[in-house]
Amino acid sequence: MRWLAITCLLVASIMVAFAPRAAACWPPSDLGTCNALHVGAGVVQAADIPEPMAGVNRMGTEYECVQGNGFTQGPPDAASFQVIKNWSTSLNVVRVPLNQDCWLGINGAPAEYSGANYRNFIFNYVRTSLYGWYVILDLHWSTPPGAPLCTDNCQQPMPDMAHSVDFWTSVASTFKDYNTQVMFDLFNEPFPDGGQDSTAAWTCWRDGGTCSGVSYQVAGMQTLLNAVRAAGANNLVLLGGVDWSNSLSQWEAYRPTDPVDPVGNTYGLVTPSWHVYEGNSCSDVACYNSSILPLRQHGYAVLVTEMGTPTCDTAWERELLGWLDTNEGWHARATGYYLGWSWADGPSACSDLTLITDYTTGVPTQYGQIYYDWVQGR
Repeated sequence: MRWLAITCLLVASIMVAFAPRAAACWPPSDLGTCNALHVGAGVVQAADIPEPMAGVNRMGTEYECVQGNGFTQGPPDAASFQVIKNWSTSLNVVRVPLNQDCWLGINGAPAEYSGANYRNFIFNYVRTSLYGWYVILDLHWSTPPGAPLCTDNCQQPMPDMAHSVDFWTSVASTFKDYNTQVMFDLFNEPFPDGGQDSTAAWTCWRDGGTCSGVSYQVAGMQTLLNAVRAAGANNLVLLGGVDWSNSLSQWEAYRPTDPVDPVGNTYGLVTPSWHVYEGNSCSDVACYNSSILPLRQHGYAVLVTEMGTPTCDTAWERELLGWLDTNEGWHARATGYYLGWSWADGPSACSDLTLITDYTTGVPTQYGQIYYDWVQGR
């Protein structure tokens, strides 16, 4: 009987040790079991353990559908993402740009690649091909109200009140049960008020409505955040600033109130995303120290969701990445949060900003070699 009791105890211990982690939750009342991504000591999950993140943008899902070419560029299977891992095992996050017209099946988007077909593709893309990765979904391309379907150069200054709320209500409802893996980047590169870093731009950014430099009624970040939370999604939300997400100068002052975390406490669910390219207004150490570092010091994790050098300036990119690893590091192995633009095959010209020569081998372009060399050392 004594051996039976010992055996039962051992079995019970093993069952506890290998039991599934508890379901995602919010608020994190028990950090030992809450796995939802949030901001604590960096981007964290259970027990406030930092999650180092580096990765790439996988372009194609924002434009191939409206151009009638398919759902994305390049192969969408898990093997194609293993090629990314072959660059470095530290690469663990992929940003997937979405098309509002295709997701909602509106504005004349090709039926074969929009509506339920597009939504099902994206859902399976995230659940199967990107299983085990962190995923950032962003609203990248859209058509302003009253305009014909946008199929080229579709970067808009702000989300629109006519459809963007419906878009995020649907996306949030689809991925609300995946808040251990999926983050929402509410709009790609806002540039109201002509791209200025102005009070008018920041007011529009947060509050929407009638805005300078925008021809339609804008859905501000507060409205979109409210829609995400009303859908029951407690996923980590990223908000890029004005001036094409390069300026975060007034991000904290204009940060929208999160309905599920109104005081913005230590375990926040809203944090900045930042785009920085060589030649941007904020693209040197002096600006990083004055504009970005204070956000880090105030408890936010600034995720660089796009970065690159269109002239292949190795020194500039290494300076940026070194600064991020030094100042964004939240743990003993100090590393920043950044994603290179973009994982697509293309010409080797630096100005094309494509990281690879082809999807099968993942051989880096001259531009991609800079990022490849850096992540090899993470």
